Amino acid sequence: MTTDEKESLPRAIQAKAAPARQRPSNYPEPFAARIAGREKKALGDFFGLANFGVNLTRLAPGAQSALLHRHSRQDEFVYILEGAPTLVTETGAVALAPGMCAGFPAGGEAHCLVNKTDTDALYLEIGDRTPGDRGAYPADDLEARLDAEGRWRFFHKDGRLY
Repeated sequence: MTTDEKESLPRAIQAKAAPARQRPSNYPEPFAARIAGREKKALGDFFGLANFGVNLTRLAPGAQSALLHRHSRQDEFVYILEGAPTLVTETGAVALAPGMCAGFPAGGEAHCLVNKTDTDALYLEIGDRTPGDRGAYPADDLEARLDAEGRWRFFHKDGRLY
């Protein structure tokens, strides 16, 4: 990013007014359909942040944040602002409420959030952007690799590209 581009970035905004991502999911089909009802506002990208990402994420009733997953190198953190999503992990589930938070160290337990209520859930998700990260999906025939340009590439577990 050039100096002029950096200087033209906003200093502050109302987070809820930020534009939503154009593409609701990077997952290939049939997995992308499972994330219907999730809306992300990439707040970190909006400000030109390069070392970590911050998303304001809304889950409609019945929606989930992601497939059950873990990262090989990236840490993740969520902070619940509104609603009551359920944190689902490989070993169980925990009901969350506003003011609660959860963290997921790289290589740790697979996780996702599911909104099992009849009202929207809103939360901040924060994660680093460590190069060479991989995503593992223990319940699905899927793995993800972060390429040199920072884009996720998806593969079957046998190595075939989706």
